[in-house]
Amino acid sequence: MTESTELHPEDRKIVTLARSARARNGVPEGAAVRDETGRTYVAGTVALDSLQLSALRTAVAMAVASGARSLEAAAVVTTADHLPPEDRSAVTDLGGPTTPIHLATPDGTVHDTLTTT
Repeated sequence: MTESTELHPEDRKIVTLARSARARNGVPEGAAVRDETGRTYVAGTVALDSLQLSALRTAVAMAVASGARSLEAAAVVTTADHLPPEDRSAVTDLGGPTTPIHLATPDGTVHDTLTTT
């Protein structure tokens, strides 16, 4: 496990934003991504009858819809101990295989940093 204070300040920021989205919306996951210009996109889980999206895929979609061309980093706050392959693929599609994904518990403690390489 990694204390969030050990992260780069910009990565700590997206963990905090992801945690806030999860808590504020009362959803299973919160996520945040940072694009190549430093803009952040924050989302929670989408659970509609007609649409099911993880928080991370929603945040990536928001970045794409806003014109992001790449991602620098991503963070997910969840009780799960792993990410589905589709979540990792969404980050890779926009950010590339070395884009870090910080996986954190609801208290904000990062327990893993993933890439797809």
